[in-house]
Amino acid sequence: MTDACDFEICNASLVLEDRVVTGGVIVRDGRIVEVTEGPARYGIDLDGDYLIPGLVELHTDHLEVHYAPRPGVRWDTLAAIQAHDGQVATAGITTVFDCLRMGSDEDGGFAPGEMRLLADALHEGRDQGRFRADHLIHLRCEVSAPDMLADYEAFHDDPLVHLASVMDHSPGQRQFQNLDQYTLYYQKKRGLSDEAFAAFVAKRQEASARHSGPNRETVAADCRARGIALASHDDATIDHVAESAGHGIRIAEFPTTMEAARASHAAGISVLMGAPNIVRGKSHSGNIAAGDLAEAGVLDVLSSDYVPISLIHAPFVLADNGIDLSRAIAMVTATPARSVGLADRGRIAAGLRADLVHVHRQEGVPVVRAVWREGRRVA
Repeated sequence: MTDACDFEICNASLVLEDRVVTGGVIVRDGRIVEVTEGPARYGIDLDGDYLIPGLVELHTDHLEVHYAPRPGVRWDTLAAIQAHDGQVATAGITTVFDCLRMGSDEDGGFAPGEMRLLADALHEGRDQGRFRADHLIHLRCEVSAPDMLADYEAFHDDPLVHLASVMDHSPGQRQFQNLDQYTLYYQKKRGLSDEAFAAFVAKRQEASARHSGPNRETVAADCRARGIALASHDDATIDHVAESAGHGIRIAEFPTTMEAARASHAAGISVLMGAPNIVRGKSHSGNIAAGDLAEAGVLDVLSSDYVPISLIHAPFVLADNGIDLSRAIAMVTATPARSVGLADRGRIAAGLRADLVHVHRQEGVPVVRAVWREGRRVA
């Protein structure tokens, strides 16, 4: 990463939070000091290409792909994070919340302490200036898991934790209210007999009944006390949304029904959906399409979830389908930043961090030409 420098950008299609104008920016010491409008003849000439804020990614499981690339395989932690970092930065993501699992869920696969090792490597890499993007931590708390709190407590004083989410992936709950979908997802995936699958379902349902309520309450209370943004996951009903509002939830991740999305949005809870859902035109798990929420005016935030490049692609897909481009870009910049209390980024405005992305798009998939984080060219 190069040192921050002073520079100017001109003749860009400048995507502001409320409009797109021809203009540019003046950057000094890693901050935007002036936003200019109109054509100019100085600095880096974008020749009409887009200049957008650096993307803010709140929910990505992509680090796991690099750390555990095959069943039973573990990669060097720093090398894994650097590989992940390179991919997100070249997709225009300048702030990334790396998801770390708290508690074993149906997928399993990670031993106690592994998430803490990854977090320690994140700290080490940040201290050494290894990363292109700004990495923060999102704790994904599987509240039905009996070991969730033990994992969570290992992060009780970690300053990189800015977001936690509470979720229950047990059968009959939220994403898997329909057991047909759960059967497809887990019985066939694991190759279980009917008898073994019935025992598996009973075990997970018993764990949920015992642990979900107390664990959800504990995490919510701790996040309120520490000022950590809290997200719900897979809300499906009005009752789920009411529970989330009572816990001080700021973000509703992947609501599974229009009813829940509308209620969350009306309650001032930012509705987050997957950018891959927009790009593909449907949910991979058979739930509501994110495009339907966008058309209804109740989609606030997009996350790349499992495909980093989708976060730059999806807003342009929305724009192609009638959503104002400024509004669509805000779903991956201003609104996610605001939802987790990051007031210094997510918009192109004087005084904010110079987190900027040069995007070329003639047709189809946008191309990221350059990325700056705090005035440093990182891609």
